[in-house]
Amino acid sequence: MKRCWLNFYFILLLLLTAVLNTDCNTKRSDENTTKKETSPFLNHGDSASYVGINTCKTCHPDIYDTFIETGMGKSFDNASKLKTAALFGSNAIVYDAKSDFYYHPFFSGDTMKMIEYRLQGKDTIYQRIETVNYIIGSGQHTNSHMMMRNGYITQMPMTFYTQKKQWDLPPGFEDGHNTRFGRKIGLECMSCHNSYPDFVLGSENKFASLPNGIGCERCHGPGSIHVKQKSNGQIIDTAKYIDYSIVNPGKLNPNLQFDICQRCHLQGNAVLKNEHSFYDFKPGQKLSDFMTVFLPKYTNAEDEFIMASHADRLKQSECFIQSQKNKSENKLRPYKNTMTCVTCHNPHKSVKFQKDEYFNSKCNKCHTSKTDKKCSANKKTLLSVNNNCVSCHMPRSGSIDIPHVTVHDHFIRKPKSSIAAKQAKEFLGLYAINESKPSAKTKAMAYINQYEKFEKKSYYLDSASFYASKLKAEPLMNHIHLLVHLNFLKNNFDAIITDIQTFDQNKLLNQVFIKQSYENADAWLCYRVGEAYQYKTDFINAQKFYAQAYKLAPYFPDFLNKYSSASLNNNQLSLAKSLFEKLVKEFPTYAPGFSNLGYLYLTQENIPMAIINFEKALQLDPDYELALMNKASVLMYQNKNKEAAAILKHVITKNPNQEKAKQALLQLK
Repeated sequence: MKRCWLNFYFILLLLLTAVLNTDCNTKRSDENTTKKETSPFLNHGDSASYVGINTCKTCHPDIYDTFIETGMGKSFDNASKLKTAALFGSNAIVYDAKSDFYYHPFFSGDTMKMIEYRLQGKDTIYQRIETVNYIIGSGQHTNSHMMMRNGYITQMPMTFYTQKKQWDLPPGFEDGHNTRFGRKIGLECMSCHNSYPDFVLGSENKFASLPNGIGCERCHGPGSIHVKQKSNGQIIDTAKYIDYSIVNPGKLNPNLQFDICQRCHLQGNAVLKNEHSFYDFKPGQKLSDFMTVFLPKYTNAEDEFIMASHADRLKQSECFIQSQKNKSENKLRPYKNTMTCVTCHNPHKSVKFQKDEYFNSKCNKCHTSKTDKKCSANKKTLLSVNNNCVSCHMPRSGSIDIPHVTVHDHFIRKPKSSIAAKQAKEFLGLYAINESKPSAKTKAMAYINQYEKFEKKSYYLDSASFYASKLKAEPLMNHIHLLVHLNFLKNNFDAIITDIQTFDQNKLLNQVFIKQSYENADAWLCYRVGEAYQYKTDFINAQKFYAQAYKLAPYFPDFLNKYSSASLNNNQLSLAKSLFEKLVKEFPTYAPGFSNLGYLYLTQENIPMAIINFEKALQLDPDYELALMNKASVLMYQNKNKEAAAILKHVITKNPNQEKAKQALLQLK
């Protein structure tokens, strides 16, 4: 095997970061610890539990029957012929020119499947077929598709856009960003597109069980206490009193009512606070106690908005702004004189079944005077839109984040008299939509999130550094996660190690960074520190921190992969082999696991098993560079130079900067 030319970069550097504090002790404290206020609602307590929509149905069948027809009621379900709104057939094909993959959905009996394939001329040279387990989306705008393997939910590379009756890549998969079958659907995504799932702690996207669709308790809170009281005959006359066994949004003040809708209809960059998770907010609570939601602000971008930005856009409307000056003394209807989402929307009924007259009546209810009701449009225009206020004052438009879809812009305003010339946008900064004065730490995290999740623009990291610098007066341990995260994204590994070495590392791993959480904060920190040590070729310390990351989050494939790889680097072959075998068993669609297990067999000169695992990796991803390079090296060792050359040429086609592939190809020539 000494003659074997290997091109294997064993440890992949993931561009993530974690943040560490530098004070001389290791006691952790949380910023802005929320002062708990006593809530009048009994279902805000820890003893309250969720009972599910079918329990609510037993007493509220009429509401149930209409609600399940709404977008919320139809938000998520098993993939089936009944659920799908899509068109199928030989023409249902999407080609991604950037990745050179074709996609085609089809039903095999009652099972929905999706095939990914690649052509060379008219010959199929690669194909992968996966089962579609879930469809997300009501079908009013889209149907997107999810697969589940061993409980892990990922998005699949085809979406059906129902308004145009068109298949295409999902949002975010375009322009060379096609993650194929690998986009992880975590708690943040699932908790807005569905009722609360049974999420597996120590994972990003593993679920023990999933409900089908958004249920009643997302807006009313956990129902167990309410059900128990009613079952025991404790009936409240809600015409006179508030029933505090459950939240009725109609009894909340306007801001708290608005927060219920904002939880999901305020899409953006959500920064969780005080170690909260996406489970924690309950209707009737203040959303900013749990998270702050940011959006980027630009000049000359008034008409641009994202799909789920209803709350943000409505707040810019003069209708909304003026209504906030009105206060109601009616405790049973405190929002009576104030504009909220339910002023125009009945959340229990689908907008598909509410005609223009319904929404016009909402406008006319406020615009009662003759002056208010007078429309400046001419009669011809009014007739063309059937006297529909919404068509002009909330026009349909495409969102900037979802293709092939039009939605009503909830920024209610007078129609523009002329189309203004397009002007260049200038980034002004991130602004918090649901909080007036977020802390420096929250702002720093917002810019880190914006860089990592949305756009890799260097000025986001510059802004994050600016706000992080304001925390220097505090003990380092208070913001260690943030600093490590920031320095990781900046590839400043020396700074990470310097901060970590301020502390006793054994104490950090055994007493401080030991908490499992839904956000996996300690696990991510340990992983990023491991990456920093790995980059500095300190494999011993790298393995320690990778091991801790894996211990805290055993359902992250990257964490287990790095721990396995570090063990191999430290010549702990038996441990490395057992970890790699665990990796491919738990994550059977994770190509790096099979590739690295193949490499381990290669180091043991077990070429047949090495080839088997390289092939398994390439069945999952025919462009996975490490597997291709290692397979090519084996073929070269076996003097199968023609086959090796074909693989190397493919690598160079996909990655023109792969110098080792170019050198190997020159050797063959």
